[in-house]
Amino acid sequence: MKEFVVIHDFLVSEAVVGDWEGEEECVAEKINEFYHTIYQMAEDDIDPEELTQLLDLVWETWIGEDSLPELEFDDIYDWCRHLLENREQYLEQQN
Repeated sequence: MKEFVVIHDFLVSEAVVGDWEGEEECVAEKINEFYHTIYQMAEDDIDPEELTQLLDLVWETWIGEDSLPELEFDDIYDWCRHLLENREQYLEQQN
């Protein structure tokens, strides 16, 4: 059911990430990598509302993190995997 969530609605450009002292393009790419990774890793029958809430957590969690420009794909993958494996905990904290 994840096909009901349009990933392009979440993707960001460097114009919306704020001031990152010249790193705006890199930050936008990292945020978008989080979105794509979660979407790809999520099971096909995930509840669309749940997937939307999980995707919303990317911006809430990462946009203010100073380490964001330096993250490697493995870091992003590990966080996304942890998010999906522990989604109840994350969603509970969000509500």
